[in-house]
Amino acid sequence: MFEPSADIASAAPRGGFEPGYVALFRSGELAERARLARERLSDCDLCARYCHVDRTTGMEGAVCRTGEKAVVSSFAPHHGEEAPLSGRRGSGTIFFSWCNLRCLYCQNWDISWQGHGIEVGPDELAGMMLALQDRGCHNINFVSPSHVVAQIIEALVPAAAAGLRLPLVYNTGGYDSPEALALLDGIVDIYMPDAKYADPEVARKYSKVRDYVVVNQAALKEMHRQVGDLSVDDYGIARRGVLLRHLVLPDGLAGTREVLRFVAEALSPRTYINIMAQYRPCYRAGEFPELGRRPSAVEVREAVAAAKGLGLQRLDDRSAVPWV
Repeated sequence: MFEPSADIASAAPRGGFEPGYVALFRSGELAERARLARERLSDCDLCARYCHVDRTTGMEGAVCRTGEKAVVSSFAPHHGEEAPLSGRRGSGTIFFSWCNLRCLYCQNWDISWQGHGIEVGPDELAGMMLALQDRGCHNINFVSPSHVVAQIIEALVPAAAAGLRLPLVYNTGGYDSPEALALLDGIVDIYMPDAKYADPEVARKYSKVRDYVVVNQAALKEMHRQVGDLSVDDYGIARRGVLLRHLVLPDGLAGTREVLRFVAEALSPRTYINIMAQYRPCYRAGEFPELGRRPSAVEVREAVAAAKGLGLQRLDDRSAVPWV
């Protein structure tokens, strides 16, 4: 069992805020969720691929190529996330290897397609969370977590027992199953999903998944139901809520206006959204001429103008500045 540092053990959450998983840990519900999540690994439905592979015995047939243990590429304070996450001390990112999507332009392809990293058990993963808390991070930021929901929940039990008290960020590509989100209800404080596409055929072509749009929209609605609009403390640091990302692709391939219309109408006009301009041709993008350039400054400005025209009120400050 991990022992928290003296500072962590005695520290109260800023402003009296307590992450949701702490109460679940005290009641025993967190351990029960971990048990239920682990059971689902034997016929896995913990992402919207629904591979139904027994991941406790191997990974053959699993799109995520991840078995019983999570694979971690790196963990460290990250100062380049959105301001409500990074603050002054950084967001405590844990990058999981592999992915349940197959985006052909992925900027982290060595992690998501090739799986560079090390396998970790629950105690090791808990230790990473606690180490990031010891370093002063504002939150624990699980990057590409959709295929390791069970492993995360299992690791949270010893982490919470040892004094973890930071908000949890679920930083996802947005292809999440309702079964996984039900297990995460009350555990995740901040959902940070992508809303990648408005057209399912575009999603199929570039991310190799046929039903991304319908799955993504249902997931976004459920995430918003659980945690609501993003709330921050007196220092502007995120406590709870949805922080949504949308990557602008060249020639309108992402269907930006339609995505933003869904967010404004189906979620909330107060959804905090980062309209990202950092697309660049990576990995296999060269196979598709239409993906062979960055979005222009005009295209990015049009995306931001569309968001404002639809009544979206909380755009990340970097949204209007391309290539930052």
